[in-house]
Amino acid sequence: MTAPNARERILPRLIDEEVKESFINYSMSVIVSRALPDVRDGLKPVHRRVLYAMNELGLLPGRPYKKSATVVGDVLGKYHPHGDSSVYDALVRMVQDFSLRYPLVDGQGNFGSMDGDGAAAYRYTEARLTRMAVEMLNDIDQNTVDFAPNFDDRLEEPRVLPSGFPTLLVYGAAGIAVGMATNIPPHNLTEVVGAVVALIDNPELDGAALRKHIKGPDFPTGGYIYGRSGIADYQDTGRGRIVMRARAVIEEKESSGKSQIVVTEVPYQVNKAKLVQDIAELVREQKLTGISALRDESDRDGIRVVIELKRDAIPRVVLNQLYKHTAMQSTFGVIMLALVPDPNTRQLVPRVLTLKQCLEHYIAHRHEVIVRRTRFQLDKALEREHILEGLKIAVDNIDEVIALIRAAEDTPTASAQLQGRFGLSERQAEAILNMRLAKLTGLERDKLEAELAEVRAEIVELRAILESKPRRMEILKGELLKVAETYGDDRRTEIVSDEGEFSIEDLIAEEEMVVTISHKGYIKRTAVSLYKRQGRGGRGKSGADLREDDFIERLYVASTHTYLLIFTDDGRCFWLKVHELPQLGRATRGKPIVNLINVTPDTRIRAIVPVREFSDTECLLFSTRNGTVKKTALSQYSNPRSNGIKAIKIEEGDVLMDVQVTSGSNDVVLATKHGLSVRFHESDVREMGRDTTGVKGIELRPADEVVGMVVIKREATLLVVTQKGLGKCSEVSEYRVQKRGGKGILTLNRTPKTGDVVALMEVVPEDELMLMTRQGIAIRSKVSEIRVAGRATQGVKLVSLDDHDVVSAVARVIPDDKDEGEGDEGAGADTGVDAGGANGGDGA
Repeated sequence: MTAPNARERILPRLIDEEVKESFINYSMSVIVSRALPDVRDGLKPVHRRVLYAMNELGLLPGRPYKKSATVVGDVLGKYHPHGDSSVYDALVRMVQDFSLRYPLVDGQGNFGSMDGDGAAAYRYTEARLTRMAVEMLNDIDQNTVDFAPNFDDRLEEPRVLPSGFPTLLVYGAAGIAVGMATNIPPHNLTEVVGAVVALIDNPELDGAALRKHIKGPDFPTGGYIYGRSGIADYQDTGRGRIVMRARAVIEEKESSGKSQIVVTEVPYQVNKAKLVQDIAELVREQKLTGISALRDESDRDGIRVVIELKRDAIPRVVLNQLYKHTAMQSTFGVIMLALVPDPNTRQLVPRVLTLKQCLEHYIAHRHEVIVRRTRFQLDKALEREHILEGLKIAVDNIDEVIALIRAAEDTPTASAQLQGRFGLSERQAEAILNMRLAKLTGLERDKLEAELAEVRAEIVELRAILESKPRRMEILKGELLKVAETYGDDRRTEIVSDEGEFSIEDLIAEEEMVVTISHKGYIKRTAVSLYKRQGRGGRGKSGADLREDDFIERLYVASTHTYLLIFTDDGRCFWLKVHELPQLGRATRGKPIVNLINVTPDTRIRAIVPVREFSDTECLLFSTRNGTVKKTALSQYSNPRSNGIKAIKIEEGDVLMDVQVTSGSNDVVLATKHGLSVRFHESDVREMGRDTTGVKGIELRPADEVVGMVVIKREATLLVVTQKGLGKCSEVSEYRVQKRGGKGILTLNRTPKTGDVVALMEVVPEDELMLMTRQGIAIRSKVSEIRVAGRATQGVKLVSLDDHDVVSAVARVIPDDKDEGEGDEGAGADTGVDAGGANGGDGA
């Protein structure tokens, strides 16, 4: 039996204490030395070591690439005693332009793809630093940051990089430590620099003021951020939830007329190949309907995933299903957790930070870098001044110096005699002994004096910087703005409101459009200028290429920025913008409106109201074919759901005829197809909720029905148009005000020559009319050519009609160019129309 080692010590210890202490040590090691980024340079240790090692290897922009294996081996051998995969994975991510907003490593070879393909082995790929990485390492050799011994005490590595721009926010970070995690989104460099500069100028700025500079995350893959509440949450509290959506557009195939959804950008960190695979699987399981084909047409120029739809599919419905069931809509949970230096101990501790705190810590770090760099440069300048002063003394006494050196036995003796004779320091004496004879020429002596003056001026400048914090802050701002100017770019990720409006109105020119809808439900918009002005009684031009059983039923003139409230036969209201409608030529049929809103194919559109903004002081006035009217506040229709909201309760056998905007103080005129009308004040109609029926507006005779409603808003005349193309204007004063619900008075002498009344609207002589017939003929005429006549007259001919053709819709157009001539060759003028403009009736 061997004797125990005398130096062996066994200490008794409770296992729970040992486990607790060991786990705490392990946890702190993971937190501080592996998983979390430093708030100052935004890097984890492995990324910092990779960049520093590449800088030491001379892998700078413009120099040749070197094998990634060289970098991995150097990092492992000198700084990072972990697995090679951890180093190479970090290197690969810094190359990928779909992972980092601004890549830090310039790679050559296969570094993976958005489809989840892995990078090639490090023996096959090559790498070097990008210019952005150099900005992070600049001045690291000027004592700007602290260094610490590496794992085996052979070398030193930086504790933090100088970081010439706010890396933590620009690149973001993700990491899971022990008991905590971080997930910081990337941001736009230009926006972040703008926020830093603003905070330096005014340290009292709050989160709302900083949001004017940093709009929100800016992901390298683009796409949309859906909603703004999550942005405010994480910027003000350090935690929030960002909803990301793929950028998708609805296109119509010219060959088949079917629609397709084209995805050109996907949410951040979404695997595109898996996304396509998931969509295909959901189609097979019939959880996604309406999709006929799916193709990934992506190439090196960008992403393009084409989702072809069936002919009867509603594109917006399918798109909403894709957002709901696939990664085309994903969530980024923000946790702004980073390591922050403790002000007392300088130890790094994890903290959840607000946006302002992140910027403040970066400003403090960068200020310290400038101070330390200036001190380093000042020390170097003072040392150089000291040497130059010694050289100048030697040059001024060159004969004596040469004689002294020649007489000395050795170099130490010469140095000591120089120090004693001229009062020089050891360094000055050494510099004189090493001085070349060329320094004794007249030109070199002048250079020596010029350099000494330059160094002394530099010393004055550096001392002024160290004595003035405002000067240092100006330097900080100047360096940041230079980086932003050099590397900054526009946002890639678009932030949209949570109503899901993806169109950017600021990029859409505001112009007037003719919006037409046919009896079969085809809608389109056409530039007003395509309709040439003609004289009264002309033949007109074809306004739509329609089927024999279809005809133009409604026509409106509205701006591209106007909202369209669309009211259906079942009493629902939907929301569209004019610029979201397909813009087509005059002779094209249009697109089924059921493809633009979430309705079934057999739904009929009964009214469309153009509205610029939703006001609490305005109302919508409804009228039905059976003479019912209803008034509801316009603001109640400001935010319809995707499947519509209830607008009015329609009784069985009745049909919604028209909807218009009122101010609450207007008179209303209802006209019937038999030529009767009633005028009453809208105050007779009390305001009701959306899901109500309304009250009686006019007492109808047998077989009669309402065809027109006018809300009188200006000094104008009332125009009546009949099926056979006749029309007349009458003074509003001829329509006396009656009580709501009466049988009405005569508004036109109806005969077989006139046919039934089609429309009633208010006009002034400067107005112009646009009439559409059932067969698709359009004509534009001046109101001034229509004579004013009494209520009991028949009117004059407005349009010449073919046999069996009748007028189906009328709209008022207000020209801007008063002097434009008539005739087929005259160019169409720009137009405008107020929200309460007259709408055409349904036609006979």
